[in-house]
Order: sequence, then C-alpha cells, then structure tokens
Amino acid sequence: MAMVLWLLFSPFLFLSVSANTQTKVTDNPADELVAAINANRTAHKSSALTDNPGLACIALQYIKAYQGDCKAVGEAKKPADSEFAETFAPNCGVEASTLSPITGRLLGCQSKYVEPSEAFSMLMTNEKSLEILYNKNHTEVGAGVTGSDGGGPYFWCVLFSNGKLNSSFVAQGGVAKISRPGCFSGANDECSGANDLSRLHHMWLYAVTAFVAAGYAFGI
Repeated sequence: MAMVLWLLFSPFLFLSVSANTQTKVTDNPADELVAAINANRTAHKSSALTDNPGLACIALQYIKAYQGDCKAVGEAKKPADSEFAETFAPNCGVEASTLSPITGRLLGCQSKYVEPSEAFSMLMTNEKSLEILYNKNHTEVGAGVTGSDGGGPYFWCVLFSNGKLNSSFVAQGGVAKISRPGCFSGANDECSGANDLSRLHHMWLYAVTAFVAAGYAFGI
C-alpha cells in the first residue's frame, strides 16, 4: 500500500463495545470507529467520550468540503472556520448557537475502502494523533465516513469537542439530518452506505492514503 504520509505502528486495541463507551454500535462504520476510539481511551485510563450525532453530522459535512480531493488532506488543508456556522450546522439541522469549540480532529483519505479497525489504526499517524486521541479536555466525539460519487476515494473524519452534554451541537427537533452518501455516528442508523462502501473496496488495486491530525480549537 503506497502511503502519502508515514504511519506509526502501535499496539492499538479494537475492542467490542461495552456500556462505558457510550456508543450504540449499529451496522455503521462511523459507530464502529467511535467504539474503537472509546475502547482505546478507556484502556489508556482516559474517559470514554459521548458520541454526539450533531457533531458527527458536522464531521460528515467537513469531509464533503474536500469535494473528493485526497491531495488536499495530505497537504493538511482545512475548511474555513466560518463554514461550521454558515454551512455545516445548517446542513445538519444543528442550531448554530449550540456550536462548541473543536478541540481536535483526525482526518484520513485513501482510494480503497477499509474496515473501521484498520481505518482507526491508520488515523494514528504520529505522536500528534495520539495526543489528540488521549486528550483529557475532550468530552464529546463524532465520526463521519463517506466515499465520493459512490466510490473512492474514501474519507474518514473524527471531530472532538469539549462541549457540554445535551447542550452542544443540538439538532433542531433532536435529530440531526441524515445525508447520503456517507454515514455518521450516533444516529442509531443502520447506514446502508456502509454496505455500499464495503462492496466497492474490492474494485481498487492499490491505495494512496493521506492522513492529518490537528488539535485546533476552531473559533466557532
């Protein structure tokens, strides 16, 4: 597998979800990714994070801002902070007044689909990724995953926040808007896109992967 960025190989855990992960795992790769994050945090003596579907929906919108451009991920570009309130929140039905600071992000892109356990390992690209994963300031997490135009490249995004339970990234009517293609965590959604993504991964003969990690607190 040809990598754009070198990967740090570590003995990460991919454990079955339990009650203390605060994540209800469905047939949804984004749910499985959050379960892996919480399992590794608790194994590292950090607290499990609340899976916030409003934040997760925004993670999916964050991916879509790249318009399928893997190279932009490798160059560590990012959407403008203003897009959170002006574009991402409205697209998700999230009330802009409830947006909280983003305390970290993990973003990956590659040409073939991989299982969530492998995606988690590849998101851990360097020491910065580990710092973000185990950061004790996080209280909430949300993950999104999607392909582009029904195929590759495939993007995985995890956003972390220090928002307060039930008062941050609040969706109008209590339910974040489901959008396709793609899946986001915490929606109690057996995302049909998960099966579509996995069926397509056999079509790719090689993978080009780009991953970035950043601990920015976006001004929102």
